[in-house]
Amino acid sequence: MLCVLGHTAIGRAAARPPNRVVLTAGTAVSGMNWTLGREDDVITEWERSDGYATVRVRERADGGFVVRLDIMEQAADESTYERERYDAREAALDRAAEWRTAHDLE
Repeated sequence: MLCVLGHTAIGRAAARPPNRVVLTAGTAVSGMNWTLGREDDVITEWERSDGYATVRVRERADGGFVVRLDIMEQAADESTYERERYDAREAALDRAAEWRTAHDLE
């Protein structure tokens, strides 16, 4: 089941952007701490259940793929940001899965 969030039931703008697609019913991955938050022709993005981390695979204009890990740490002014480029989508998705496993909540 797909649910597109853009407006609340009373017509106010939701906290997430209107183009965000959230999959419901069975979308948790990697230890139930990651949810597929967006998947379209260009971007696939997972969000960790605490809201402090995302992993994104994005197709580049040249046909390559970029995988990005973004984690806000609890300590003041600390975060983790990694970005890697791949020629093949499968390789990018494999790296995204590795990062989700490595940065899963315990």
